[in-house]
Amino acid sequence: MTIGKQITRPTPYASSDDFRQVFDEHMNSLYLLAFLLTADQDKAELCFVSGLEDAVEGNPVFKQWAQSWARRAVIRNAARVLSPRPEGGNGRSPSSSDPVNNNGRVLPFAPPAEIASVLGLEPFERFVYVITALERYSDQDCAALLGCRRRDVLAARTHALQQLASEAATHYGQPPTAREENPAPGERRNSALQLLTAPRLATCS
Repeated sequence: MTIGKQITRPTPYASSDDFRQVFDEHMNSLYLLAFLLTADQDKAELCFVSGLEDAVEGNPVFKQWAQSWARRAVIRNAARVLSPRPEGGNGRSPSSSDPVNNNGRVLPFAPPAEIASVLGLEPFERFVYVITALERYSDQDCAALLGCRRRDVLAARTHALQQLASEAATHYGQPPTAREENPAPGERRNSALQLLTAPRLATCS
C-alpha cells in the first residue's frame, strides 16, 4: 500500500511567535498608545504586558490582523485598568494620573506640547479622543467598550477637540478657527495625525 506524502500547509493564523514579533517590532507605538490612554508609566507598562499575554493566549486571529489585534488588546487592557466614565462618573474628576508629575515622579522625558495636551485631558475625554480620533474606532464601538452612551462619546470628543485646538492656538500663537474646534468627520483623523504622528511619538519612548 502506498502511503501518501503528507503536505504541510502554512497556517493562516497568527502564532504566539507572530504576536511576540509584533510587540517587539512595534514596541514604541504600542507602549505610547498605552501611555496616551493611561497618562501613567506604570499603568502603560501593565497594559502593554497584559496586552501581549492576551494576544498570545487569545482566540485564533488571521496573520494579517495581528498588528491591529495587538493594538486592540492594549486598548482593552487600558479600559479595564482605568474604567473611564463620562461626567457624573470619573470623566471630569481630577485624574489620579497627573501627566506632569506622574503620581509624584518626574517623567524621564519632556513630551512634545501636542502630546502633553492629550495627556492633560480628563481620563474619559482622553480615552475617547485616542481611540476614536487616532485609532478610528466608531462611536458605537467606543461606547460599547466603555459601557456608556454614544452621545457621551460625541460630547467627550467634541470637548477634547476644542480643548486641544485652544491649547495648540495658545502654543503657536494663533487663535483657533471654528473649523479647527469642530472639524468635519472626515478631517478628524487627519488633524489628529498631524498632532500625533508615529515618528514623533517614538521619540518619547
